[in-house]
Amino acid sequence: MSRLFGTDGVRGKANADLTPEFALRVAASAARVLAAEDGRTVAVVGRDPRASGEMLEAAVVAGLTSAGADVLRVGVLPTPGVAQLTAELGGHLGVMISASHNPMPDNGIKIFAAGGHKLPDQREDAIAEGLDAEWHRPTGGGVGRVYDVPDALDRYVAHLRAASPHRLDGLRVVVDCANGAAWAAAPQAYREAGAEVIAINALPDGENINDGCGSTHLDGLREAVRAERADVGIAHDGDADRCLAVTADGAVVDGDQIMAVLALALHETGELAENTLVATVMSNLGLHLAMREHGVELRTTAVGDRYVLEELRAGGFTLGGEQSGHLVLPKYATTGDGLLTALLLLGRVATSERSLTELVGVMRRLPQVLVNVSVADKAAVAANVAVHEAVAEVEAELGETGRVLLRPSGTEQLVRVMVEAPSEDVARAAADRLVTVVASAS
Repeated sequence: MSRLFGTDGVRGKANADLTPEFALRVAASAARVLAAEDGRTVAVVGRDPRASGEMLEAAVVAGLTSAGADVLRVGVLPTPGVAQLTAELGGHLGVMISASHNPMPDNGIKIFAAGGHKLPDQREDAIAEGLDAEWHRPTGGGVGRVYDVPDALDRYVAHLRAASPHRLDGLRVVVDCANGAAWAAAPQAYREAGAEVIAINALPDGENINDGCGSTHLDGLREAVRAERADVGIAHDGDADRCLAVTADGAVVDGDQIMAVLALALHETGELAENTLVATVMSNLGLHLAMREHGVELRTTAVGDRYVLEELRAGGFTLGGEQSGHLVLPKYATTGDGLLTALLLLGRVATSERSLTELVGVMRRLPQVLVNVSVADKAAVAANVAVHEAVAEVEAELGETGRVLLRPSGTEQLVRVMVEAPSEDVARAAADRLVTVVASAS
């Protein structure tokens, strides 16, 4: 039986898979599982601006208060803002209603524990098990109350400024807010830091979130950066836990390159704990080579920011993230924060007096080919001797100049074949060979 919670909360098509009735039950169960040991439970609730968020927010608030939790509504705010305010406002849990970079018809519910931390699997499973459990409903004064937090945005921006003290005076920045949760917070944060800011896709109407914009659609940002003669472009996704960038000449800077820049900046100042960066197995080989060249160890985890977080906490490390632009700095945030990432990257540009193009030159991205192969049985592919032999053969041919990764999908009967090599042609040829073997192995 599949788990209710995926790698990033509960998601589905709003009012079809993710109905208000279901959202109410999830929220009520979460309030019971994460209840305060003494006194009243406090829950912080935020959302992105997609239309269904209003409906689902009402259902979540109803579920929480029906279980006796008082609700602090922070309104439209980035996911990391909800996590941060869960800690700052003393919440016993936090709820973010968002489907991140997914299209507008989707939505999701992400739940944070006290302190704004992600829930461990056992807590998520307990919430799932509690959906249909019998429980005692409070009445009278035991029913939760609802309070709005009018200064939630200013509190979050103040936190960002404290975590990224470098001034951005003199920088001209275009920010693509994806018509999402960062539409107000991102321009405000960058302007307060001293940058001249041109905001695009910052007029959410409930239906235009992630619609041809944001971190998954960078062409508009690239054009705007060139047209505005900006120094840097910043792109966020719908809930602003990610950040990608664009150089002055329109080149895309991905999460691996941002990690390289920030890791070396921290390495220079002695702030990179254990001289170690944490990334997932999908990070480009170019990141591995760049870190090796500068004496930084790179540890890899399974795909998913929760696994990066686990490794960061286990080792007491400073910085980790994903190629998608989901970076985590545990000293300042309990989850990926695209605005914090952008402020630190822009701060590095400002203090180094070097262009973003120069800074990302420390890493050369190797051509990467990724092919999703539909299979009848991904477990059979993983155990197939011919597949293992083919992978070993390609790895031997590439040596240290390339890399092979076969990864089964967590939700579909797919095997993802990824090859990196010195050239696109070499990577494509190797991937095609492996795809043929994988397809015939199931």
